[in-house]
Amino acid sequence: MGKFVIRTVPSGIKFDLKATNGQVIATSEVYTTESACRNGIESIQKNAPIAEIEDQTAEGYETKTNPKFEVYEDKAGEIRFRLTARNGQIIATSEGYKTMASCTNGIESVKKNAPEAEIVEE
Repeated sequence: MGKFVIRTVPSGIKFDLKATNGQVIATSEVYTTESACRNGIESIQKNAPIAEIEDQTAEGYETKTNPKFEVYEDKAGEIRFRLTARNGQIIATSEGYKTMASCTNGIESVKKNAPEAEIVEE
């Protein structure tokens, strides 16, 4: 089972969602309070399982409604995803992946791990 790891950073509080193998599969924005950070976790747990994938790397891609995983290519040419909540706010982002298949696996891992993940503090 995966876990959400809450940690303090110089500018506030953030979390990483880690897969069973300990690999970080999604990261949050920086929050000003632990309460806001925990609300972000709840939002991922609620939205990730029902979010569709919007592949923004495809020409003429179909726009999906929120919540959704937006898949895009970053400036370095890597494939990334961001999870948006119903209100369109970005609630998690991924690392860069070399291939679309790896990115899709990351999304599936978030969908699988987020709902049941334990929450721990570092």
